[in-house]
Amino acid sequence: MRRQQRGVTVWLTGLSGSGKTTIGESVHKKLSAQGYKVEILDGDLLRQNLSKELSFSFEDRNENIRRIGFVAHLLTRNDVIVLVCAISPYQAIREEVRQRIQDFIEVYVNAPLFICEQRDVKGLYKKARVGEIKHFTGIDDPYEPPLYPEVECRTHQENISESTSKILAKLEELGYVYLKPL
Repeated sequence: MRRQQRGVTVWLTGLSGSGKTTIGESVHKKLSAQGYKVEILDGDLLRQNLSKELSFSFEDRNENIRRIGFVAHLLTRNDVIVLVCAISPYQAIREEVRQRIQDFIEVYVNAPLFICEQRDVKGLYKKARVGEIKHFTGIDDPYEPPLYPEVECRTHQENISESTSKILAKLEELGYVYLKPL
């Protein structure tokens, strides 16, 4: 049986390799197990499908985030809990998306660059360091950390369960979910 729920977008932002998708999948699993309608919008998958013609220029990155925000808005207004896992490096565009969606929780998935580089299974940071990839966030393109995120997950200091619990607690505190003990 599905529960009555209010839609909300939980926007996980952070460097590549910080843990956005891992945390998003963990939150998804917990909420789904309690009967909530939840969708994950993964930045990498959306770029391959919704924004494949876009480059990594400042303008195209912003357009990509606008598109992700538009999809998140549609789902949110239809009472879905949306977990967006996207680097989304620029503060201004994240704020623009927040204003559009309104039911919005920003989660800063914070890990130092050197930790993200150690976690880099795809070798993207190495390629960026030697110039094979241009405009790579954190290397030759800036990442603007959130100024006032509702949640901050420090993935180099806490485990996935702790980060997941922080997000679930914020959703419950703000009245988007009521979690039964499992």
